[in-house]
Amino acid sequence: MSEQFIRTEMIFGSEGMERLHRARVAVFGVGGVGGHVVEALARSGIGTLDLIDNDTVCLSNINRQIVATHRTLGQYKVDAAAERVKEINPDAVVNAYRTFYLPETADQFDFTQYDYVVDAIDTVSGKLMLVEQAQAAGVPIISSMGAGNKVDPTAFEVADIYETSVCPLARVMRRELKKRGIKKLKVVYSREEALTPLPVGAETGMPGRESSESADPSLGGAGSSSKRQTPGSNAFVPSVAGLIIAGEVIKELAGFIR
Repeated sequence: MSEQFIRTEMIFGSEGMERLHRARVAVFGVGGVGGHVVEALARSGIGTLDLIDNDTVCLSNINRQIVATHRTLGQYKVDAAAERVKEINPDAVVNAYRTFYLPETADQFDFTQYDYVVDAIDTVSGKLMLVEQAQAAGVPIISSMGAGNKVDPTAFEVADIYETSVCPLARVMRRELKKRGIKKLKVVYSREEALTPLPVGAETGMPGRESSESADPSLGGAGSSSKRQTPGSNAFVPSVAGLIIAGEVIKELAGFIR
């Protein structure tokens, strides 16, 4: 194993690092959460990464998305992420797909080739299809719940979807997964009540603002025709969700947890 990963090897051992090197992980959604997932996977020695997203970098992404800088403005996020991965680990194999994952694009992906799937997209229909495809292929999957309109990075938990509470997106996913007979799904979710996003330029009263269903991240998203209120965001909440997800993937693939 390269000296680059020696500190990680001190935790997971040479066999664990070899497992990470041989692993192929698909990350669906390379935004505020997914971009940090990719970053941590690359820095941990994952050998092959498949990145799926059709969005491009814009100015409003810079406050929270690790691939977003003034240099990368206008680039496809998967291209910016792929370039960053290769700068971190030149030996990594990166497959970039400029497409949104939706039911109508699902057949473009063969899930049997993945060792782990990360769901960091924000449309319920896409998330449900990801879970169904991953479980049909016998591939582990971890799914991100809502991270918008929140300010407490310590409120995130790893849990089965049926053990979640508070999060509106998790509530929708519980209902829809139950309809489909899916009995379990590992997720990262927050117990924090979402804030109502303020109009741009408004003064904030901070504590005491009521949570709002109108900010429910399950109501639409990238690639969806559903209308929803754009959520507020920051640099320190979605990034933490992404790093927690990456930690679960890395520990499982390295044989550290099961």
